[in-house]
Formats: sequence, C-alpha cells, structure tokens
Amino acid sequence: MILWTRQVVDAYKELDDCGVYAVREEYIREKNDTISDYYLELYRWYTKAARQYIDIDEERLYPIWLSVDEQMMLQGTPGTVILKLDVPEEKVLLCNDVAWGYRMNYWYVPLDEADEKSHNEELQRYGIASEADLTLTSKGNFYPLLKKKIESSWQRIFTQAPKKPEEYVATMWEIKKEWVKEVRVCE
Repeated sequence: MILWTRQVVDAYKELDDCGVYAVREEYIREKNDTISDYYLELYRWYTKAARQYIDIDEERLYPIWLSVDEQMMLQGTPGTVILKLDVPEEKVLLCNDVAWGYRMNYWYVPLDEADEKSHNEELQRYGIASEADLTLTSKGNFYPLLKKKIESSWQRIFTQAPKKPEEYVATMWEIKKEWVKEVRVCE
C-alpha cells in the first residue's frame, strides 16, 4: 500500500539510523506543547480501540498518521520530510477522518444525516448545550445511557466508510526503513 507521511527531520534520522521509527510520548509533547495531554489521551484511546482491528505490538502506544492519496497529504514545512512508503497492508489501519474529527471533539459519530439530526434533537430535549460535557465532566453521570451511546459510536471511526475516498486516513504504529521509497526534505 502506497502512503505518505510528514515527519520531523529527527524522526527520519532515527528511522535511518535504527531501521525503525515509532512515535514516543516526548515527540508528542514536543510538538503539541501545552495541549499534549489532550493528544496523548486521544492517541492512547485510539491505539487501544485499534487493537480490535489490527495487531499492534504492546509497546506501541501512539499511531503514526499517513495519507492514502498524495494530493491529500500534509504539505512539507521547514524542518520536516515527506516520506513515500510502500507498506504491507496488514500493518495499516484505515479510518474515517471525518468520524475521527467527531471523536476528537468528544461528539457522537452519527450513522448518517438523519441519525445526526435525531441525536441533536435528543440533546436539545435534555437541554444539553455542550455534548462533550457528557464524557468530559460529571454531567455524564446524570445521562449514563446518552454517554454510553456517544462513547460506543466512536468505534465507527474504524467501521464506517467515509462519504468520499479522500476522507480515509491511514494509521500504523511503526515505519520500517525498507518501506521508504522516497524522501522529500522540506526547507
């Protein structure tokens, strides 16, 4: 499977020197600064949920994000490299990027527009202005079924096909040097 990923130059150096690259917590903290804990929690959840669909080594806690289409890949920025990879399909988990956006905001991942409308009407009936409060605060204790409905819907990241092919994103948990087919250094 041909994929593209943007990584910092140090990640590429590690890959080149060690033959393998995997994301570590310090990389996420360095990149995300004051919002690192938010991403660490999300990525740990993602990895735990992904283990139901793909074999991931136990020591791997954080996904590497990749584009399935060169036109949709993250563009290079100074201090980064774009890696074009040819990865065995069994090492890759595709997910619905739109659904991931809902999960990142702690929202319900709807089945379709009618389901989303119905869910929003339900929130309105209960007077819930901030859906995320149901999973982030004690408010979820007052609406346990609604909280469970939201959290259960997050699995759709992996199971629900997006409306457009370009809304797929790939994840894996390590890059091996032999998978690298092209390196673009971004100045």
